[in-house]
Amino acid sequence: MASYDLNAFDRRFEAISIVGAIEQQGPYSLNVGFWLRDPNQYIQWPKLVTSNPRQDFLWEHSCFEIFIGVHGEDFYREINLSPSQAWQAYQFEEYRYPEDMPPKAAYDIELNQLKRTHYGMNVSINLAEFMLQHKLSWSNLYLGLSAVMKTSQGDHYYAMQHSSPNADFHNKRDWLHQF
Repeated sequence: MASYDLNAFDRRFEAISIVGAIEQQGPYSLNVGFWLRDPNQYIQWPKLVTSNPRQDFLWEHSCFEIFIGVHGEDFYREINLSPSQAWQAYQFEEYRYPEDMPPKAAYDIELNQLKRTHYGMNVSINLAEFMLQHKLSWSNLYLGLSAVMKTSQGDHYYAMQHSSPNADFHNKRDWLHQF
């Protein structure tokens, strides 16, 4: 299991810390955990839902995100995970394209399990259809972890690294996990 400290885009904001952990499970399953430390309870949490529905615009509230890139390819996937336990996966042909809002849903990624925990979030994702359709192995993939935190202190953006002048989770240079 690999773990990463997610850095706030506003480096002066140190009230909340987030660690993301990635673990390959089996030939096509991925487990990702997000651990939060919010001692002042600044985070504004969405209300829990049941049955893990697919919903759009989750990033408008507190939300965790996983980006899946493919070495040598422009296309990628974005997975949004809400602490409400709703989720969605999107497909992009290249950097933020197509520009539809909401983006085009990706049905080649399935959810095994998503749950909010006492420490944050945990998700198990089935990548079988995505990997088989594109003839991918784990070594072809790289991942980015990020989070949008709606807080009583404003919105804060967390990622493995921020190399753009603005918070930009779609910047592949910031997707650091390699298999």
